Amino acid sequence: MILQILLFILAVTALIYLSFYFAKSLLAPTADKVQVGSVCFNSPPAGGCFQVEIASTEKERSQGLMNRENLDRDKGMLFIFDKEGIYPFWMKNTLIPLDIIWINSENKVVFISQNVQPCKRLVCPSIIPPTLAKYVLELNAGISEDINLKVGDILEIKT
Repeated sequence: MILQILLFILAVTALIYLSFYFAKSLLAPTADKVQVGSVCFNSPPAGGCFQVEIASTEKERSQGLMNRENLDRDKGMLFIFDKEGIYPFWMKNTLIPLDIIWINSENKVVFISQNVQPCKRLVCPSIIPPTLAKYVLELNAGISEDINLKVGDILEIKT
């Protein structure tokens, strides 16, 4: 009789465990979906819009464009921070040269670092802007020069 009770308790425990296991796997989120927005420049002579991946969480911002072997010319990544601050960037594990553009809460370009090269060293230097920003935009190296982007230009950001 005691053996039957122990087997019954074991069976019920196993059933509860399996129920939680399958419920958890069914409710688990699927792979992260990339949020996409756009950043448009009105600077002459080129101007234009870029489709950007949005990096608004700490995890997304930490990953950035690391380990990407290419980036389409009309694409980029927009890092969004909760508030304005000094946000240094580095090129650790970034495989492609980039233009890095800091933008304040009024959508005004406040600092540009052009043609930043990948860092292959163990310790990589940070690029530290001299002013506050709320957004940081990464585009392929040379784009900011091609579109004649300057500090003070106003951008249209859609997230």
